[in-house]
Amino acid sequence: MNDDVLRQLAAVLEARKSADPDSSYVASLYHAGTDKILKKLGEEATETVIAGKGGDRDEIIYETADLWFHSLVLLAHYKIEPQTILDELDRRFGLSGLEEKANRAPDD
Repeated sequence: MNDDVLRQLAAVLEARKSADPDSSYVASLYHAGTDKILKKLGEEATETVIAGKGGDRDEIIYETADLWFHSLVLLAHYKIEPQTILDELDRRFGLSGLEEKANRAPDD
């Protein structure tokens, strides 16, 4: 896999913000607004859970790709670069999940 795939996809998603919603699925999501993006992300999360429950490897891969894609749409909507998420994961690397959660601010 190309290590730049997230950056490349982020650039495409950014470009779709100015595309015609009638000719671009992603543009139609942006045009419909945050609630539509969140609804689609929720649908994809549910489909990923169902695929995981079913245990079919190919279905898990397919649904997880959809979930990640729609997560990237949400990030682009809020102008958050994928690298920001990777940096956060890097920050957490080597920390116990319990320790990391305990160190968060009370509102997190």
